[in-house]
Amino acid sequence: MGMLDLIGFSLCGAVIITMALGIVLSAFMPALDRWSKRYFIVLFSMLFLCAVICFLALIFWYDPSKAVAERIIYLLEGLFLATPIYAPTLFLLHYSGDKIKNSVLFWLVTTLLGLYFIMLAAAQFTDVFYYVTPDNQFIRGPLWALWMTPLAVCMILNTTGLFYRVKKLPKKYFTALLIYLLYMTAMILTHLFYYVEAPIVIGMALFALISFVLILSDNMDNHIRKEYQIAHQRAGIMVLQMRPHFIFNTMMGIYYLCDQDPQKAKKVTLDFTSYLRKNFAAIASEEPVPFSDELEHTRAYLAVEQAQFEDTLFVDFDTPYRSFRVPPLTLQPIVENAVKHGMKSSNDPIHITIVTRHTNNAVEIIVEDDGVGFDPAGNADDNDPHIALNNIKERLKMMCDGKMTIAPRDGGGTSVKITIPDPDIQ
Repeated sequence: MGMLDLIGFSLCGAVIITMALGIVLSAFMPALDRWSKRYFIVLFSMLFLCAVICFLALIFWYDPSKAVAERIIYLLEGLFLATPIYAPTLFLLHYSGDKIKNSVLFWLVTTLLGLYFIMLAAAQFTDVFYYVTPDNQFIRGPLWALWMTPLAVCMILNTTGLFYRVKKLPKKYFTALLIYLLYMTAMILTHLFYYVEAPIVIGMALFALISFVLILSDNMDNHIRKEYQIAHQRAGIMVLQMRPHFIFNTMMGIYYLCDQDPQKAKKVTLDFTSYLRKNFAAIASEEPVPFSDELEHTRAYLAVEQAQFEDTLFVDFDTPYRSFRVPPLTLQPIVENAVKHGMKSSNDPIHITIVTRHTNNAVEIIVEDDGVGFDPAGNADDNDPHIALNNIKERLKMMCDGKMTIAPRDGGGTSVKITIPDPDIQ
């Protein structure tokens, strides 16, 4: 075994081990988003197989009795040679924000690779592209360069597509892709005249590792940022929900009811306990919760309030659609705001309506009251409701891509509408 053979075995072995590690990391790294996870699992798996095939080719290279095995290996190498072509195309289109199946670049590369595979299939029945002699010698045929031409054109198209999307890609992604595409284009063009498949696999492996590190770094940053935002929002929930005056008023109300109406005192105590239990559960939750839980929490809150304002607070529920999720503490603070702000400076009765409905693309939650009205802009001496509503709006966007709008209600009062897209309907 010569020095070049030893180097070849060492490089292939290193790629095999590295790609196997990449498969494991891609599968179990929680910070990777779904598309990146699948992309890198497939990419590392393909490169792992490429390296194994190259390793076997080195083993059988000098054995004259292994001509059949070597021919199979060359067929597999030809199949896997599409990996360093297709992978950067998908990477480029996805991370530049293009829809892959609507991209002209995607279909041009797919068509050229289809032509390449047709010629590869034909090569198994003719010697015009390549062949292996009975004593295990690899010979390029007269149409070898023609067979490699679609791959070279694909690389040129990828490079052109990269420059076309330069403003859509982060600078580090662009630089990594540019270096890889220039290197790989040079290797493919060299492959038209010389057999250099091992450097192609090694170059692709290096690109896979670099791109993996870049994507993993960005995803980890996003993951950490999201966790921080959730923690920040949860702290905000705690501040907003643990209102001493509400607890004090409720407890004092129960105290007086114990003498005046013991049965009612027991019911209010039970409702208040349910309200507190739901509050603490919501504070601990980091994921969207079933809307039915939010509805139950809201009913418990309203039962406590109606015990004190039974002649002035009226609530109607029209909620046939409940099989979806919302961020914890979404509905109850909105209803609480309607009660607190709608009754402000007025002894008139207030009517609150809570509605859910399913449209073609989303679920809507609508809370309306006929109180004194609400100024979404807020003012200096009354900013608590606005903090609560802004908190809800931010969590809706972050946790389920939802949105909330506040508008005056026809006839007086306020209307709050929450819209949650279909992907979050469960």
